[in-house]
Formats: sequence, structure tokens, C-alpha cells
Amino acid sequence: MTDISIDGARLIGRIRELGNLGRDGDGRLARLAASDADKLGRDLFVSWLRTAGLDVAVDRIGNIFGIWEPPGSEGKLPLMMGSHIDTVINAGIYDGCYGVIAALEVIEAMQDEGFVPSRPVVVAAFTNEEGVRFTPDMMGSLVYSGGMDTDAALATVGTDGALLVDELGRIGFAGPKEPGFLKPAAYVELHVEQGPVLEREGIDIGAVENLQGISWQRVTINGTANHAGTTPITMRSDAGYGAARIVTYLRERALASTSPMVATVGCMEFEPNAINVIPSGATLTIDLRHPVEDRLLEEERALSEFLSRLAAEEGLTISTERLARSAPVAFDQEIVAVIEDAAKKRGLSYRRMTSGAGHDAQMIATIVPTAMIFVPSVDGISHNPAELTHDIDLIAGANLLLDVARVLAKS
Repeated sequence: MTDISIDGARLIGRIRELGNLGRDGDGRLARLAASDADKLGRDLFVSWLRTAGLDVAVDRIGNIFGIWEPPGSEGKLPLMMGSHIDTVINAGIYDGCYGVIAALEVIEAMQDEGFVPSRPVVVAAFTNEEGVRFTPDMMGSLVYSGGMDTDAALATVGTDGALLVDELGRIGFAGPKEPGFLKPAAYVELHVEQGPVLEREGIDIGAVENLQGISWQRVTINGTANHAGTTPITMRSDAGYGAARIVTYLRERALASTSPMVATVGCMEFEPNAINVIPSGATLTIDLRHPVEDRLLEEERALSEFLSRLAAEEGLTISTERLARSAPVAFDQEIVAVIEDAAKKRGLSYRRMTSGAGHDAQMIATIVPTAMIFVPSVDGISHNPAELTHDIDLIAGANLLLDVARVLAKS
């Protein structure tokens, strides 16, 4: 299966060309969903699709599909590959974009070498995976898989007050197709790891077998503002101290856990936020993640019990608001095995692993057999201009995707 390879120089060139589009006045890459910068990236991607002779389809949520339907494949469910090309603010050039460009390279390699699949092959670029300008994240694939109503998603108001439906129309990507119009037989997403495991262990390929469940909550703590100098420590109702206790609790619980549980407090605000006033209020966010649903539920229960004890001990009022919740995803074991077999035949080292980040694949996995392939990220850095995967690893991952696609497109 290794007699065909992708065009490595073209792959790397396209990643860099796309990475130069959508930079602000300070040189930061910021292709936020449905923005002018996003339009630049979308237009370039569509031009590549047309050059490859693919049929281009856009659905109402702005997802873009390049469809290759060789003679004899008509009427069969396609193999789909892809990811996203929107970015965070001050992003690197690989997150999402690598998977989309590599998928196109796979199709072009098949075309160049005369490989004729038994079913159509599709490359997809899903809208608003990052969720920076519009929420929720992974919106395009969520709508596509039926997890969110299309009209509700289009009515989303962005951080700048713009409506998504208006912005997609403005940039020319409010398509006519209904999301989900093209149901694939299988979906495979190639991605940079965005974590340190593969590089640290010296492994070439991650065969991603599952994806962590994610629980987001906002916690609001109400105490009593008072003088920082005259109020004895034992007589305080200190919302700031309560917030600190929560941070410490989460860290210590994660460290003590025998499972791969992680917890993060990413945002925190105090009221009145004055140096000499005991905080009367604190608001913080909590991000809990675990690859096993029962264990994630257990962590949520344990946190709830801790918050109740903390409120009683410190004379605080504590309330929570759920911001987002996604269950862990188990990817298709047969596709994971195909990935492992292809890596073995390419002479690449590999390991099964869990994705710590959310991806479009987790949404598509709710409707069709799905799996992911990871390649190493230098120092595990992502969502950062220092994001880097070496060219040799990018090319190896794309060739592996080609091998996997050849198997799945003939099945």
C-alpha cells in the first residue's frame, strides 16, 4: 500500500500559503469564523478544490465540501476527510488547516496515480471549529451531524454583535445545501497532536481511539465585602478565598487521581476588585475532562459536594451554571486498526491515544464510523504562533492518511 505518496512540497507550500492569509496589522494570524480573513482562506481553499477538478458544495452553515466522484462510484456513500481552517487569535498555521490540506492532497495523489476508489471521496472544511467569534465551538460539524438546529446556529450573535447568518452571506459562504445533505460512510481526521505526548515518547503517529468528555461550568461565589485591615481572618466571608480553595481542590484532586482526569480554572474575576477590600464576589470557570463518562460524572459530583462543604465552612453562597457538556467519544475500532496497520507498513512507530482537545471528528462520530490520526507537535504547543510540526512529520502523516483512505475508499 506504500507505492503511492502525496506531493510533500505542495503540502508544505499550501500550509504556509494559507498560513499567510488573515493576519492583522501586528502580523498575528486571526482567521475568525465568517470574518473577512476567513473569506480569504475559504476562497483560496475553494480555488484549490476547483483546480483539482472537484465539485464544490457549501451548506447553509458554511461548511465547504470538495467532492470527487469517479466513474462507477455514483450512488455510494463517500469517504470523508477534513477538519477546519478558522483559527484562534494569534494562532499557529497547523491546527485544523493541516487536516484539510492533507485530505485534498490525498485525493490529488489518488488522481495522479490512477487509483480509482469504489466510493466517492470528499474533503470537508467545517465552519467555526474554534468558537472564538461565535459559540459553541465545533459548530459546523455539530450542525452537520444534527446536534444543533441550523436556524438556531445561524442566529448566533458573535462577540462583535454580528449575526452568523449575515456574516456568512456577506463573505459569500451561505450555501444552499442543508447540513447533513451528504452522509459519509466513514470520516477520518488528520491533526497535529496539540500536546507533548508523541514528541516526548519519540513516536511518529497517534492512532486516536477516543476523545475526552468535557464539562464546563461557571461558579459564582457571594460573600461579604469588608475592610481588609480591621476584619479578623476568622470572621470573614471571603469570596476570594473561596475561589482559591476551589483552584487548589481541583489541582490536588487531579494530581491524586489514578486516571487521566484534568481540571482547569481558566477565568476568574473578583468584586469589588480592590486591594484593600475583602472580595464580596468571585466568578470563575471550571473545565473538567475525562475520557470515561462514568468518571467524568463522578468528578462533577465530587466537585458539587466540595462546593457545598466550602459554602457551609466559609459562610458563602455558591451557585453554578453549566456552560457546555460533551460526553466522551469512542472512535471506530476498525478504523483505528486500519491506521495502526498502515503505520506498521510505512515503518512508522505508533501508539493508541486519547485526544485531550475537542475536534470536528467527535461530532461526526455520532453519525458515522470515525477516527483520528495525530502527528507530533513540537513542545506540545498549539493555539500559539510558536505552534510547529516538522515537515517530515507532516508529510508522513499525510502519506499515512493516503494509505488509510485507500483502504476505506475500496471497502
